[in-house]
Amino acid sequence: MEEQALSVTQSRDLADTQSKSQRAYHWIKARISDGSYSPGYRLVLGIIAKELAISVVPVREAIRSLEAEGLVTFERNIGARVALFDEPEYQYTMQTLALVEGAATALSAPAITVDDIARARAINEQMIECLEHFDPHRFTVLNTAFHSVLYERCPNPHILDLVHRGWARLNTLRDSVFGFVPGRARESVLEHEDLLRRIESDENALDLELAARAHRLGTLDALLAFQAQRHTHHPLRTTES
Repeated sequence: MEEQALSVTQSRDLADTQSKSQRAYHWIKARISDGSYSPGYRLVLGIIAKELAISVVPVREAIRSLEAEGLVTFERNIGARVALFDEPEYQYTMQTLALVEGAATALSAPAITVDDIARARAINEQMIECLEHFDPHRFTVLNTAFHSVLYERCPNPHILDLVHRGWARLNTLRDSVFGFVPGRARESVLEHEDLLRRIESDENALDLELAARAHRLGTLDALLAFQAQRHTHHPLRTTES
């Protein structure tokens, strides 16, 4: 009888763990989908378990399921991170966006007002403040807002449409490489200020376009360098947490 009672208890515990694991799975997946957990975001089991008021065990099971779907990756000495989807597609999108956004920024420059510059600089200041306690998702949201100020006055609707399509594509790919390469974030805010100064000084259109293009490609280059280093030092993925 005792063995039977123990078996029933174990079955109930297993069912309870599976139920909590499913809840954790859907909770984490929803935050990955809406961008709250952006690419590169570190998934700390203890913190998630505390938020859900459950133990670490079902959270670990949920993250293993997400890894099997390609939504999460594991790295030695780091643990679970939100994965970056479709890296080749991200590369192609960034290369295309560098071209069209660079052109849009240069074409916008003559129409950008003093108020626009002030607004963009204020956004960049928020990005700088964000660096102290780095939040990749918030940084990406602010980054999107910053660049919007610089290209939205583009008088060519066809180029502007291509820029919008590029940014929309990045959103689909969950664009935020800053979680993987946070050092790029510090470089980025400095380059933002450089772009603003170029606009303020009425720099010629070609030089401004090339600077804006180089800024966009800088983020892509940082990711590609990170990936190359990762594959060199971690040729085999580990599932240690």
